[in-house]
Amino acid sequence: MATADAAPPAGSGRDHVVVFPLMAKGHMLPLFHFATALAAHHGLRVTVVTTHGNLAFARHHLLPSESVSLAALPFPSHPELPPGVESKDALPSLSLFPAFLRATAMLAEPFAGYLASLPSPPLAVVSDFFLAFTQRVATDAGVRRITFHGMSTFALALSFYLARRTPTAKGVVDGGAPFRVPGFPEGVTITGDDVPDSLSQAEDDPLLRFMFDEILNWEYRSWGILVNSFDALDGEYAAVLESLYLPGTRAWLVGPLFLLAAGVGESSQEEESDEDPEGCLPWLDEQAPGSVVYVSGRDAIPRHRGAARRALARACRLRPRLPVERPVVHRRRRAVVAAGESSWQGRRRRRRRTAAARSGSPGGGRDANAKQVAEIIGAGARVRAKAGSGEVVGRAHVAEKVRELMDAGEAGRRMRDRAEQVKQAARAAVGEGGTSRLALRRLVDELRRSGGQRQ
Repeated sequence: MATADAAPPAGSGRDHVVVFPLMAKGHMLPLFHFATALAAHHGLRVTVVTTHGNLAFARHHLLPSESVSLAALPFPSHPELPPGVESKDALPSLSLFPAFLRATAMLAEPFAGYLASLPSPPLAVVSDFFLAFTQRVATDAGVRRITFHGMSTFALALSFYLARRTPTAKGVVDGGAPFRVPGFPEGVTITGDDVPDSLSQAEDDPLLRFMFDEILNWEYRSWGILVNSFDALDGEYAAVLESLYLPGTRAWLVGPLFLLAAGVGESSQEEESDEDPEGCLPWLDEQAPGSVVYVSGRDAIPRHRGAARRALARACRLRPRLPVERPVVHRRRRAVVAAGESSWQGRRRRRRRTAAARSGSPGGGRDANAKQVAEIIGAGARVRAKAGSGEVVGRAHVAEKVRELMDAGEAGRRMRDRAEQVKQAARAAVGEGGTSRLALRRLVDELRRSGGQRQ
């Protein structure tokens, strides 16, 4: 795998795709998987753009390949950010995330310089939703931009619908009665608790103000939408999502991306393995089958990050607690408790006949993810809170939902069985002839047909 400070790759742009993830581990990994799948399955050359401070992480997690290279841009300095901080994960406080996004927006000029240095325009720029400046840069370069989202099609469609129709959202809150979102399948309704308070408070929230002013304004102009989900789970919401963009915009459901990459040498983390950097496998082997709860989402708790796990342990009488840095697949594990920053990608990686308890969080999109997993798919129990309110959920309520998942009774069994069905559908989607693999093929064919130029 080649690495360069924005050095142009050799060859024609007709077989070259530029991928630019947000500098955050949960956003980078799925696009690394996407880059791997493009190079291995479709013979494309892929350049992953990042910053110098993220090169080591990228080198470690990208599969060695002559077809995948790295280009490093200098991370801009920002008065509100500590020196040397180049990723969201390194922020000392999530309150600095708006400043981090403003700093990333300053990458527009060096990124434009990188595209200009290429011998010919690439087929496409595939970039993270938060990197809205790449839309402007790609448009100026005459290149199509495809936006990557880590959320489900359902969550995207619902969140964008409410964001673009604030009066409707306010009416749902004030009216109190269930509201059927136009275009959604029969039976899918929302209530006031599903509408984030932030939609009416954006003026007072620097992150939301940035999203409305700098991101959503450009988001709807994307040529395409790359979604880390699959048709059997999310296909019926694709048309609703596409209708919220400019005419002709397509949603490409190509996930789960980590399973696509698993076919070319990546560990899928779907099956048990001997890798045990945290040293917890011997402890897991001692536990009763289906007795372990995996708790994720530490970024959702800006202060006292261990408090949620300790409270859960006290409430559910779970002992002992082992800290781990990644999901552990093991037959002893029965449930996942996901909060806040736990992404759709994360739940796709962890669902191995494992139901999920999902809590509310500051972002409306993540609340929509929770609604889909618990209320529509039926593979989890939702820890109820007002969407986007930051409301603290009592430990007794969390404990109740965890017990519901862990219980050997009918309700818990149904959720775990549904999770198993979703797992099998996901594997089928990325297999030979599967919907996600075909969608990726159609995406590549469409880009090659037109040479990647905007029409």
